Amino acid sequence: MVQIIAGEKGKGKTKFLLEKVNAAVQAANGNIVYLDKSQKHMYELSNKVRLVNVMDFPITNCSEFMGFICGIVSQDHDLEELYLDSFLTIANMQEDEISHAIEKLDIISEKYHVKIVLSVSMDKEKLPECAKAKVIISL
Repeated sequence: MVQIIAGEKGKGKTKFLLEKVNAAVQAANGNIVYLDKSQKHMYELSNKVRLVNVMDFPITNCSEFMGFICGIVSQDHDLEELYLDSFLTIANMQEDEISHAIEKLDIISEKYHVKIVLSVSMDKEKLPECAKAKVIISL
């Protein structure tokens, strides 16, 4: 299942995402991974969450990012949840690629039973139709 937290930059999406991931730790039986564009939130996350700074890797486009996600999922059979903060930034994605990326993430999520939560710096109304139904909070 893919879920989206949508809202313009500066609306508080990261705060909500951090609260959600820290709450998920309490109920999780498997591993949780949090992808971000820096190490900035390291001390706000539970020590049971694996923080990955995507900017440490040479990812230059959406296809490479999807390969990166597949690598994370393939190496951890106990992966339960995957949180992606600043999704458009860490994926080096243009707005017109969102539909394709969400379709791919849906396939990965369903096949490997991994819950994926995205933070997208975009107003809900500007999201493609396939993404609007996945929005759990719009700020």
